[in-house]
Amino acid sequence: MKVLITGFDPFGGATINPAFEAVKLLPDTIQQAKIIKIEIPTVFQKDGEVLENSIKQHNPDIVLCVGQAGGRSGVTIEKVAINLMEARIPDNEGQQPLNQQIYKDGKNAYFTTIPVKAMVNNIKAKKIPSSVSYTAGTFVCNDIMYRLLYLAEKEYPEMRGGFIHVPYLPEQVTELPEGTPSMSAELISQALETAIEAAINTVQDDDVAMGTIM
Repeated sequence: MKVLITGFDPFGGATINPAFEAVKLLPDTIQQAKIIKIEIPTVFQKDGEVLENSIKQHNPDIVLCVGQAGGRSGVTIEKVAINLMEARIPDNEGQQPLNQQIYKDGKNAYFTTIPVKAMVNNIKAKKIPSSVSYTAGTFVCNDIMYRLLYLAEKEYPEMRGGFIHVPYLPEQVTELPEGTPSMSAELISQALETAIEAAINTVQDDDVAMGTIM
């Protein structure tokens, strides 16, 4: 089995991105599965091109993309991606799309094909904060998740895929308002490893309620 896991490069003027910093710390093998780690650009459309080329090269069974969600306190497994690009800030090539579809022939939304609840429960069992998220935003994180699931439906129906958001690193919040949550790269990487284990081993997702009121 092969698991392809991606992390974004720094964006928004930052010099570091917790996503790829944590991905780099993962072992090369988890549960006998080969772990393939790549960095992808925080750029609309180009992110999907890099991902698609990596999928063609490695033919993975599972693809997990990881991105930063500054302000969140835990590792969040995304449930759904929407067919929308709406950027509050420019991407790394200055693109700032407004109310644009990702794919004109795509569905309004795609649900992830990874066992999000089992992954959350595995992470929480390690005493690491985690939850299911029902919005991946409208920036490049949602963009790559949508492109991944679109590609899987169109060309790789046996490939499972999804997206994980992670908090800031401690060094990123030193100049941010007091109380801004963060998590070390080592702890994030541990959470990712645990999530990958669940994705590999889970046949049917956990049957528990993890919805939100708001």
